[in-house]
Amino acid sequence: MMSLQMDFSLGMRYRNPRQRVRVATESWVGDNLYCPFCGATKICPYENNRPVADFFCSSCQEDFELKSRGTTLCHKLCDGAYDTMMERLKSSQNPNLILLRYSKESFMVRDLCLIPKRFFTPSVIEKREPLPDNTQRKGWIGCNILIGDIPRLGVIELIKNGVPIPIDFVIQRTRRAMLLNNVSLPARGWAYDVLRCIELIDKESFSIDDVYLFTDFLASKHPDNHNVQAKIRQQLQVLRNLGLIEFQARGQYRKVKYLQ
Repeated sequence: MMSLQMDFSLGMRYRNPRQRVRVATESWVGDNLYCPFCGATKICPYENNRPVADFFCSSCQEDFELKSRGTTLCHKLCDGAYDTMMERLKSSQNPNLILLRYSKESFMVRDLCLIPKRFFTPSVIEKREPLPDNTQRKGWIGCNILIGDIPRLGVIELIKNGVPIPIDFVIQRTRRAMLLNNVSLPARGWAYDVLRCIELIDKESFSIDDVYLFTDFLASKHPDNHNVQAKIRQQLQVLRNLGLIEFQARGQYRKVKYLQ
């Protein structure tokens, strides 16, 4: 049975608070977390200081990177070098992301979610300003992951408000999230961005005109495309064929249950 209690005494030999958190959270994941892809009872830690991933599943070979916070998981997540991230998006070595939120008072895990690696597309990576000349790494350019721009299909909860989600439901959600797994990176970016816009429409049934209201937003995400509304129509067909939305009548659609 999954324990939500972390042991922060494991990191007390470190002076750096970030190191203490890293040791405690990685130990908790190694002891408690199953693989949300195949259901294997454990995921295994890599050796320390591996540049790409923190854990792997020995059954299905999926890699995982862990990021932890003692505060609410927010819309924007600070990450590493921008150029490195953009190269990782094209690579099969890009890991799935595990986000963990813990209580600073009780050291209990409060929230845990998985974002499969296929949901990391260029449109959810924000380029930061270069570091100024008076810094040690002057000119270095980092990036942010725009978690809030990832569709809910790709944010799979394993623990919510201190309550573990049943494993069968988690694996079902993970498999649904893999429906676009074999689509190329540029095509996936468009499909996910249109899907996120549909999620933001505050009604169960919606029209193509409702999605057209996001034309400017999508144009800002994909500045090289100069016929955004045609691309929206194309992506609605893609999402309909995958069963992620339902067709009702000409120009009329309905959200599937997970989107409502």
